[in-house]
Amino acid sequence: MDERVLAERLITYDTSTSDGLRAAVGFVKGWLEARDVPVTGREFGGLPVVLAEIGPAAGPCVILHGHVDVVPAHADQFTPRIDGDRLIGRGAYDMKGGLAAMMCAVHDCAQNGKVRVRFICVPDEESDNLDFRCTDALVQEGLTADFAITGEPTDLHIGVQAKGVLAVRVEVSGTAAHGSTPWLGDNAILKAYDVFRRIETLRFSRESSDLFDRPSINVSRILGGDAFNKVPDRCTMDVDIRFLPTQDAGEILGEIRALDDVQIVKTFQRAPAHVSRSNPFVRALRDAVSASLDDEALSIGRDGASDAISFLQAGIPAVEFGPTGGGHHGPEEWVSIESLARYRQALRDFVLDLPGWLERDDDDAVRAPLRAVDGGLAS
Repeated sequence: MDERVLAERLITYDTSTSDGLRAAVGFVKGWLEARDVPVTGREFGGLPVVLAEIGPAAGPCVILHGHVDVVPAHADQFTPRIDGDRLIGRGAYDMKGGLAAMMCAVHDCAQNGKVRVRFICVPDEESDNLDFRCTDALVQEGLTADFAITGEPTDLHIGVQAKGVLAVRVEVSGTAAHGSTPWLGDNAILKAYDVFRRIETLRFSRESSDLFDRPSINVSRILGGDAFNKVPDRCTMDVDIRFLPTQDAGEILGEIRALDDVQIVKTFQRAPAHVSRSNPFVRALRDAVSASLDDEALSIGRDGASDAISFLQAGIPAVEFGPTGGGHHGPEEWVSIESLARYRQALRDFVLDLPGWLERDDDDAVRAPLRAVDGGLAS
């Protein structure tokens, strides 16, 4: 069972489409069933989810969580290719490579007699549906565990913090006029650009925390104008703000509402993620990763958000942990083939060594140093 070959197969599915998602989820389910891993298929809102469980009913329980969906890409990006240690293709890094290694690790641990492992593969982590997530639905139904790992790409570091998400849809008003006399109107599209630049200079944008040197602010969509020969008098703009664990989303919204000619028409929020580095499961994972790397694993903060917050809000300590790569959501997305093997090994070692680790009196264990990535501050 080669995790690279499995990752290549997963990349071939265009899981930015509903048909591709169903085909890929069916493949994941069939692959596990063919290896005698008990699997349950579920649907939430018409979206297919794979659930699998191995290990005893008693004892510590951990969740291994991944997603099979990807952002849209050109057709050739779903044909995987290899360049040295790099497996290139849409989703290689985010996160079909990690998902493949995670599936292999589940099979590796299937006969363990001390740890319950719940594997979850969801189809909507990348979805722009701001009101529903399959992972949220699962935890609302009562899914629980002692610890969760979501396989987002972290370059084999352990993501103990992540920024919160504040998606804001704002409407900017202007004054209509004939397109031949734009000076008689007030162009709402141009004003929306100015509004975004003003949001970038608001007080919250200049704040930092121990793991992050700034929030991130991106304009992700602009809709404006209804005729080519008319000065647009309305423009709607979606702004994606990733705010710091030390910041309050309500205060950020207050700063935006204070801007002239701006009306907030819709918002979506996800809280920042945070789990203590002294959590025994985090420390056990750190030791497993360090053993596979022959080096000390690092606890980090990440700019991006993930479904880890769904577990945290349900009271389940959760981290992000995934393989090494780069270019996610870009034209040359890649994952390190070597890191896939190390990732699989680290997950396997974590599960198999966990009972002994939890029994140890390790209160004086040395904690890994903090380091932030993706634009954050090191400390």
